[in-house]
Amino acid sequence: MAQLNATHDPERRSWLESANQPGCDFPIQNLPFGVFTESGVHRAGVALGDKVINLQALLRHGLLDGHAALAVHATSSGGLNALMEMDPLFASALRGQLSDLFSIGASSERLSSARANAESILLDMSKVSMNVPCSIGDYTDFLTSLHHTERHGRFKGLKDPLPPAFKSLPVAYHSRASSIRITGTDVVRPNGQYKDAQGEVRFGPAPMLDFELELAAFIARGNALTQPIPIDRARDHIFGYCLLNDWSAKSIQWWEQVLGPFLGKSFITSISPWIVTEEALLPFRLPAPARPAGDPPPLDHLNGERDQAEGGIDIALEAWISTPAQRSAGQEAVCITRTHLQNLYWTFGQMITHHASNGCNLRPGDLIGSGTISGESDISRACITELTNAGKDPLPVGNNEFRTALEDGDEIIFRGRAAREGAVTIGFGECRGRIQPARAWPA
Repeated sequence: MAQLNATHDPERRSWLESANQPGCDFPIQNLPFGVFTESGVHRAGVALGDKVINLQALLRHGLLDGHAALAVHATSSGGLNALMEMDPLFASALRGQLSDLFSIGASSERLSSARANAESILLDMSKVSMNVPCSIGDYTDFLTSLHHTERHGRFKGLKDPLPPAFKSLPVAYHSRASSIRITGTDVVRPNGQYKDAQGEVRFGPAPMLDFELELAAFIARGNALTQPIPIDRARDHIFGYCLLNDWSAKSIQWWEQVLGPFLGKSFITSISPWIVTEEALLPFRLPAPARPAGDPPPLDHLNGERDQAEGGIDIALEAWISTPAQRSAGQEAVCITRTHLQNLYWTFGQMITHHASNGCNLRPGDLIGSGTISGESDISRACITELTNAGKDPLPVGNNEFRTALEDGDEIIFRGRAAREGAVTIGFGECRGRIQPARAWPA
């Protein structure tokens, strides 16, 4: 179980000045992992300020040893799966040595060597191409916001807008790992079946395209088939977190959905490139989200003392929209959603324990989506469908424009920040995607 240590010290500052700037997503207290391309080869790196720490370069210069060096060797294939599978002490040791190497005040030959070789060790983040950070074998997306679920039930005219099981277990569906893409990848409007306004079934470009503002967890060490994961050990199976946009073609989804989402979801899912580790988020732990009065407590296997005490995380999330007209006029994107992770009904620990409760085996690199993180307030509605009351109330997006669904050329940008008094605020970077027109059928 990870503990607070010197890497979380709010007084610690980096000799890389960009890491100390107000509003920086990647101060020295963060140190998230990612994978970038260098000369056509995938390399593991760590974000610091506006730079990417080239981990292989640190090894070449002899700046890492022990468990930290072994952790970097595990990334030599250009992915993070092997590191995720290792005992957490390896990634923690690497985090500790990186924090020491790039901190002001540390005095050592290694520190002097790191500064002397900064040009080969620290790469400009704006000049590198980022990749999906690991091989994602499976992707499960949950439905854990009561407000999001209840609103969609009302939009569909259901007598009981909440599924009967919602307050007893974290609802989920098995989504498509093959179409997960890194931030900045274009989102091509999918073709599919849907019902038009006259009730006719049609096939063509989906008319109701939507974003879904989510957080996702990457699995670290998995579990063997048939072996459950106890609730108060569930977080030990999380390597870290990223932002996730579970793009939805609502017109397709609402027509096809019988066994669960399918083609209305599987055309693309966008993620941010940096994995903010479970250890980095320790200062931002909160109790599990409070349940409304009168709701049943979780069943015993989902009701752990540790999870109830610190299963939440103090993360604020935002969604922004940039339209073609805004960009043509030189205007900035407009914020349309502000929400918080505590708007979820279930914790990530509960999601993982429930996922494995029937003996299902999770594997390193598997991705677990939170579901759309909508709250009760209007500004915390975390998709276009909710923001417009299913198209009844067009959403103002600036520049005298309105939206009832996303249009071609629109770009959606997610941002997330973990903040708490007494800790240095850390961020996740951006998760963005721009809508492109549907391909002619057949392509």
